[in-house]
Amino acid sequence: MPDSARYLLHRPEILDALRRGEAALDRVMGGSGRLYPAGRLLVEPDSPNTTIFRLRKGWVGRLRTLEDGRSQFILIFLPGDLFAVKSLFVTHSPDAVQALSEVLVEQVDHRTLREAYERDPDLATRCMWQVIEEERRLHNWVVGLGRGSADERLAMLLIDFRGRLILAGVLPPDAMAYDLPMTQEQIGDHLGISNVHVNRVLRALREDGVVTMRGRRVTIGDLDALVGIAGPLLDMSERGRPEFVGSREAGTGLERNGDDAGE
Repeated sequence: MPDSARYLLHRPEILDALRRGEAALDRVMGGSGRLYPAGRLLVEPDSPNTTIFRLRKGWVGRLRTLEDGRSQFILIFLPGDLFAVKSLFVTHSPDAVQALSEVLVEQVDHRTLREAYERDPDLATRCMWQVIEEERRLHNWVVGLGRGSADERLAMLLIDFRGRLILAGVLPPDAMAYDLPMTQEQIGDHLGISNVHVNRVLRALREDGVVTMRGRRVTIGDLDALVGIAGPLLDMSERGRPEFVGSREAGTGLERNGDDAGE
């Protein structure tokens, strides 16, 4: 059963519905798990898609590639996320969805899920929550791409991954290291900077003792410093959660949010 912290900024009165909706997804998708290798396209770009997925293990990215070969990872999905939910409503996907690591995914045909969606308001609430959560992440990323420096974007990315992996139960609450199955080129395609620039920022973070990335293993040496860099780009839900910013900073963030709410 998912913890309430997983649903950032949820209205308290819908938490039970979200939990029941998760259980309903278990019933609809149960027994459908399949393993796919890293690099596998789960959704083809500019093509019809009839399947909705739930990620159980591994990392998945939504990717758009331009005609001249430039590409952008739009969203990264981690365990517990639904993806391709829009296939409930639209016939084609403009983007590819690619496995970044070996993945275990559950899947269901859009017609089957649509029937369950119309029968079960709790399942519908859970599906809609995924769309809302993606919107929150996209809003953060738009601000980061438009106003954030490369240092701030990368710091926010590393904090976001850590927090989401903790909330998903993949990492323990005090974890300061995790595997990031993305190449520096793929990270650059998400951050909107070159591979060379990614390497330069990572080198500076390593020299300052903030973060070390060896191979695909991220080790955070100074979480407070990393949060200090990413701070301007973190939204109120992330600033208030220890999974993202640590216990001390989360307490400060909650005080700020409370003060703001009282003005």
